[in-house]
Amino acid sequence: MLQGSTLAMTRCLRLLRYLMPFAHMLLTFVCDASRFLLLCLRPSPTLAAENLFLRKQLALYQERNVKPRRATNATRLALVWLGRWFDWRHALAVVQPGTFTCWHRRGFRLFWRWKSTPGRPPIPVELQALIRQMVRDNPIWGQERIANELLLKLGLRVSPRTVRKYMPHSLERGPGKRVQSQRWATFVRNHAQAIVACDFCVAVTATFRLLYVFLVIEHASRRLLHVNVTAYPTAAWTLQQLREAIPADHGYRFLIHDRDSIFSPALDQSIRHLGLNVLETPVRTPVANAICERVLGTLRRECLDFMIPLTENHLQRLLQEWGWHYNAGRPHMALGPGIPQPPSKLPVPLQAHRHKVPPDLCMVARPILGGLHHEYRLEKKAA
Repeated sequence: MLQGSTLAMTRCLRLLRYLMPFAHMLLTFVCDASRFLLLCLRPSPTLAAENLFLRKQLALYQERNVKPRRATNATRLALVWLGRWFDWRHALAVVQPGTFTCWHRRGFRLFWRWKSTPGRPPIPVELQALIRQMVRDNPIWGQERIANELLLKLGLRVSPRTVRKYMPHSLERGPGKRVQSQRWATFVRNHAQAIVACDFCVAVTATFRLLYVFLVIEHASRRLLHVNVTAYPTAAWTLQQLREAIPADHGYRFLIHDRDSIFSPALDQSIRHLGLNVLETPVRTPVANAICERVLGTLRRECLDFMIPLTENHLQRLLQEWGWHYNAGRPHMALGPGIPQPPSKLPVPLQAHRHKVPPDLCMVARPILGGLHHEYRLEKKAA
């Protein structure tokens, strides 16, 4: 306790040591300004300013008759200010004209340093609080996801770096690095409108029962076409899921899947009857089916890693809710950012001011998966 009081007293004394010279300089300047205003009441204010200018210089000789004492900051400030009222070149005696000009330039540098604020101005406090709230509500979201959510749902344009600046350091997430084959990536990019992909992943229930999740995704829009779960995946069941996911009048040409034993030659032949060319990925090359593998990773990180299903029906309901959120509410960086199934029109247009919400609107959050995620939108305030 005594040590804390001593430390506080030391800090106060140090602060007073820094403030005393500034207070003395300010008081001296105010006194000189008051004297000048009183002299301006006389018929010749220019002559009064020149006389005061000379008096300030002669006052430096009071201590010694040969060499004047060093000018203080208050004296320099007063001489520079008084020198603006008349031609000081003929009245300067204590220093060289170059020194006086240097005082003037130094004062201007201090003035512009005080007036200019380096860097970008901070975003409003309300937006900072909103970013922190979104980080707390969605601990697995990264900076790009939050920036896209603000842009697409609330119309607030904030860069991911700005979002990262106001995120807690323990929750900062940088962009991942992915390595892709250039030739295969070029093929996928050129034929994205005609490609669908499918794959399986595993989920474990609370009773340690093993369930298999099957999903189908469209490459161009990143839209989930179908999600289902089963305890006994077979070729016949997989073919039925593909029939339900892909309509009869589809415009797809290619279906990408891995070399799992479920995808038998008979199943591939049945898929060709649906009007699709089967593209099997190379052995132990998940990057060849990167989009589907990525959505499986997203499913684990955003749903299965935090939700423990009780039964098969429970897992199916969770997947349905997550699939709806993935298609209609989750921003995707690959779309620019965008949403696979965007609404017919945004609730409100993007705001003219990038950091402020109109005063007649308020932000509304809707929990997803029991509060694991949230969707944000703007609504008009109640009258």
